[in-house]
Amino acid sequence: MARRALGPATLQLVQALSNLPSAPLLVACSGGPDSLALAAAAAVLGDRRGTDVRAVVVDHGLQAGSAQVAGGVVEQLTTKLSLPAVVVSVVVVATASGPEAAARAARYAALEAAATDSELVLLGHTLDDQAETVLLGLARGSGPRSLAGMPAVRGRFHRPLLGLRRQVTEAACVELGLAAWVDPHNSEERFARVRVRQRVLPVLEAELGPGVAEALARSAALARADADLLDELAAVELGEPEADLLDCARLAQLAPALRSRVLRAWLLACGAAEVSAAHLAAVTGLVTDWHGQRWVEIPGLRVSRSQGSLRAVGN
Repeated sequence: MARRALGPATLQLVQALSNLPSAPLLVACSGGPDSLALAAAAAVLGDRRGTDVRAVVVDHGLQAGSAQVAGGVVEQLTTKLSLPAVVVSVVVVATASGPEAAARAARYAALEAAATDSELVLLGHTLDDQAETVLLGLARGSGPRSLAGMPAVRGRFHRPLLGLRRQVTEAACVELGLAAWVDPHNSEERFARVRVRQRVLPVLEAELGPGVAEALARSAALARADADLLDELAAVELGEPEADLLDCARLAQLAPALRSRVLRAWLLACGAAEVSAAHLAAVTGLVTDWHGQRWVEIPGLRVSRSQGSLRAVGN
């Protein structure tokens, strides 16, 4: 991007990226204001550091004209930000988890495949996205891990804008003369996240005062710290389980919060496709409320109790 005086919103974005490791960057860009502003800030950072920055636009093919939209985003990235950019088309396969989850899985797989070994992948989620995620977790009755929201870092994926409101990214696009694409799905209230964004959060801000989104994001950070510690303790407690067996007497002695994490980690290690709160409650019943029940079915596994141990076999 050509050198120019940066506006206050753009400077905030660049500052938010300043703690990223010095490595090549791959920006996931949908063309919306968040990811477009992220790409602009990454371009500035790369210029200052002398590191490579490029962008990838994932076309899910879920809307008419999506290929044209993706092509327009690439043109803007290359001409206005001087960023190398490509379109990656994916096929979204419907799953029981719903279309949003299926599209997300396809997108992350495409980003992982597009990134080189040395590149960090930047995602444009903001504080508003984090607040929405926490509220959705509360509505589902999720545990602390879901209430912890999205991590700032997971492997090669980084979310450097989690401390900034969406209005900052929108202002940065105006400062830089970038035309952000507005996803029609973002106004369709059949999606729970859209209802939270357009109706729930505004009501909370109006009734409880400003700062609700920031408070939700802070709560997520606190919950994440606790969840991370419990996960570490669970990993130590689980150790290397004997094949597909887990000792019930030892499990029964654990605090419930730790036991549920040990069970979740064990079930996933044994090949469970999904472990919900209901699945955990049923498997926990084999440990703490054993009265001869035969087995528990969860996606990918059948869990039973035999001779004082839990046993998991594929189903």
